[in-house]
Amino acid sequence: MGLHVRGVFLPDESERDAWVLDDRLTFDRPSGEHETIASGGWITPGFVDAHCHVGLAPHGHVPDPEDQAKQALLDRAAGALLLRDAGSPVDNRSVQEREDLPRLIRAGRHIARTKRYIRGLGVEVEPEGLLAEVERQVAYGDGWVKLAADWIDRSIGDLAPVWPDEELKAAVARAHELGARVAAHVFGEDALPGLIAAGIDSIEHGTGLTDDLIAAAKASGAAVVPTLINIDNFPQIAVNGEEKFPVYAAHMRALFATSRERIRRAYGAGIPVYTGTDAGGSLPHGLVRDEIRALVGAGIPQAEVIAQASWRAREWLGLPGLVEGAPADLVVYDADPRVDLAAVLAPRRIVLRGRVVG
Repeated sequence: MGLHVRGVFLPDESERDAWVLDDRLTFDRPSGEHETIASGGWITPGFVDAHCHVGLAPHGHVPDPEDQAKQALLDRAAGALLLRDAGSPVDNRSVQEREDLPRLIRAGRHIARTKRYIRGLGVEVEPEGLLAEVERQVAYGDGWVKLAADWIDRSIGDLAPVWPDEELKAAVARAHELGARVAAHVFGEDALPGLIAAGIDSIEHGTGLTDDLIAAAKASGAAVVPTLINIDNFPQIAVNGEEKFPVYAAHMRALFATSRERIRRAYGAGIPVYTGTDAGGSLPHGLVRDEIRALVGAGIPQAEVIAQASWRAREWLGLPGLVEGAPADLVVYDADPRVDLAAVLAPRRIVLRGRVVG
């Protein structure tokens, strides 16, 4: 028996009937019997957590596939049916093999410079090895590469760019030649000009985006995934580094203080701002709704946040929204989530790959 659902489909806002045939959506009634799983309500594609780390947890690496599945199930329960893994220290491809888990797009492992990132998290290379490592991670991932582009430089006691501009530009260009896009971890201001000039596709965190850099990023076509709920950890990071690196600590506090304004300005300039939690580092999985609320709280219109957390993010990552023949990944809400943010906390139905999972 197939599935039937009726409601207001977003973003086209039309109330209509849809059916699930195998794992695909159709608006033409097929033959046979169908179970109605929802009648009325608002229907969206699932949310997208565009920056998370399946296989990483606050306590360390998570190599066991069953434990990785538990992480992904937390995301699914929050309505996130598509995940972009922004670098994982372990092999998490088992998540892609399970039909009950969110779809996963992997960036392989972080590419970091020796002693210039979190120990044990990324593949560490020097600038002369960056190009070859990008090639390896393109082959290992699913169309994305993740660079750690700035981190504390202990010789100066503050954030500083990790990669020389020339090597960075060559590496991004090579990824593009191979059909991959590049995301970059970047907290501060100084690494951003080189990243933007190199053609970076996705700026992760982006707390250093001043007005001139926002204009340059807009012109380059870059997107931003701010991970605001993780940026909320900046004050504690500053406390932890205060004694040894007071300049760095002050910088982190300053970046935190302006983070909401800078992301709001980026959105206002027309840069796509997508929803990502940074789950797996200092935060658990399943927090996509918290990030949505944080983006709304930062001053981005609620309807725009919902759009970019759902159908626009799916399109950005190469998947369609709720159109004829699209994957049957959808969530039914009792109220329009673009208007009533509380609706996202209590989805009526969650359908993944044509199966009711919530």
